[in-house]
Amino acid sequence: MALGDTTDSARRRIVTAAVELLENGGPDAVSTRAVAAAAGMQPPAIYRLFGDKEGLLEAVAEHGYAQFLESKRSQLESTPTDPVEELRCGWDLVVEFGVTRPELFAVMNRATGRASEAAHRAGLEILHARVRRLAAAGWLRVDEELAAQIIQATGQGAVTTWHSTPVERRNPALMAILRESMVAAVTLAEPTLPAAESGPAPAARALRAVLSEGAGVLSDAEQRLMTEWLTRLTGDDRVPRS
Repeated sequence: MALGDTTDSARRRIVTAAVELLENGGPDAVSTRAVAAAAGMQPPAIYRLFGDKEGLLEAVAEHGYAQFLESKRSQLESTPTDPVEELRCGWDLVVEFGVTRPELFAVMNRATGRASEAAHRAGLEILHARVRRLAAAGWLRVDEELAAQIIQATGQGAVTTWHSTPVERRNPALMAILRESMVAAVTLAEPTLPAAESGPAPAARALRAVLSEGAGVLSDAEQRLMTEWLTRLTGDDRVPRS
């Protein structure tokens, strides 16, 4: 470890060097010797701080998730109030990250460490919050869980397809087509407000979405029971709306 380095600053230097090597040369470029040289340290420092190369890659994944979550949270402050446009912006952000930073994106998806899993869950919560806002405004065509799965699958699929396609055959229009296909799959052409549709499903779906945002209003047991009742009323436990 370089003279005067604290543990935290040394970790940051090593992780920053590893990310740069990863993004410029792929996983094979991230050897302990190469990372140590790029960080201006001796290889034993990596073993003391990270255990081994896998531990270092977990730290790289945590770094990637931290950057990604920061961009998602910043986007929440500037995205349109229209929940459908917010959905589009969120999908574009994920796909752009995966397309422009493929090596880091791949390491993040392979990570299994506790910190990476926690960051992944935090990202999913942002996604589910977007879906709840769609539901509360009467936009959802399918139930919330299926909507989140469709959004994830199309985003991951877009990134994977882009990188598996030879450069000369890549067409940027693919991303817009996939995004709009995703939007059409999870949202209605017009929002369905409770007063405009017979039956309890729209009101139940909207109330379920609002209650999920109102932590502390009900006890955990009451929340679970109310959610079960509302889900039965929506019919989302049987067949998604067409």
